Amino acid sequence: MSKSLENKEFGVKEIARLANVSIATVDRVLHNRKGVSEATKKRINDIIKEFDYKPNIIASRLASKRTSTFAVLIPSSTETGFWEAPLSGIDRASKNLKQYGITVRKFFFDLNDKNSFLKQVAEIMQLQIDGILVAPSFIEEATQLASICGERKIPYVFINSDVPGQNSVCYIGPHLFCSGYQAAQLMDFAVKSGKILVINVSKELDQYHHLLRKEEGFRAYFEKNNRKLEILKIDIKKTDASSIAFALDEVLTKEKGVEGVFVTNSRVSSVAHYFEQKGMDKVLIGYDFLKENIKYLELGLIQFLICQKPEEQGYRGIMTLHRYADLNERNIEDQFMPIDIVTKENYRFYHN
Repeated sequence: MSKSLENKEFGVKEIARLANVSIATVDRVLHNRKGVSEATKKRINDIIKEFDYKPNIIASRLASKRTSTFAVLIPSSTETGFWEAPLSGIDRASKNLKQYGITVRKFFFDLNDKNSFLKQVAEIMQLQIDGILVAPSFIEEATQLASICGERKIPYVFINSDVPGQNSVCYIGPHLFCSGYQAAQLMDFAVKSGKILVINVSKELDQYHHLLRKEEGFRAYFEKNNRKLEILKIDIKKTDASSIAFALDEVLTKEKGVEGVFVTNSRVSSVAHYFEQKGMDKVLIGYDFLKENIKYLELGLIQFLICQKPEEQGYRGIMTLHRYADLNERNIEDQFMPIDIVTKENYRFYHN
């Protein structure tokens, strides 16, 4: 039995008595504040560890009347509706943390407008905030945000895609390379000969580094396993149906023998719609458990959807900021979402 269970009344006063320090000193250590020598800090932390002490966070926050405010910076509702799921998770976490005196404020940017991202950053920085949850859709602009946060000592968490080399609390989302690698394995099971077409569909393609990481993983699988299937690639920067159809007409007329298609994001339904109109039958793999994608999964035009818990990403993002800013947890590791494979046979039992 642990000492914490044996001593139900064990708390800050007892830690102070055992360490021969004041209650205020223990409080400074618990909240990672300055003004305590390293020797004293070690003595207090050793006692905390020995007795497995966990402070009553609700009681202490209510007593101190301390509040925290977290900002959320994510894309507004998109053509695919993908960001509705992370937003649902964010709202769920916000509701759970409300009793702690924690407020979550949401800011939305346009995925087709980098300046809208920077405008929202400027608005956020006018506030007194304790942390930011951000979807770093634009590399350069997200790097600017990271720099500002570093200067102002504001913790931030990335979700859905990462920006390497930044000092975020952690990244929460898919392992992009492994996700693409998994897609290639599925394609290898389904296509034994012919060509494979990789399609990146994005208006801001140069900024969508997460699509390129998936593509890298996809190609790596075939290289590692010495598979000789020819891999073609097209980038489609206009996302309306007619532009996608034009691009597909062009490549499929020129390149004969394409048997499998891998779409690196949630716009796989746009390609499925094209196949439906043309009466084509090819192996089609894409991303995300969205209404339009499920429709084509049911019709058999999409064979596999790779899903990576977007609602959970939003929920964990807010809870991680809470752990860091309010509970003083440090060394929080990246949290990779599971790589779920959804098919026509199992989609009814799947939840984002």
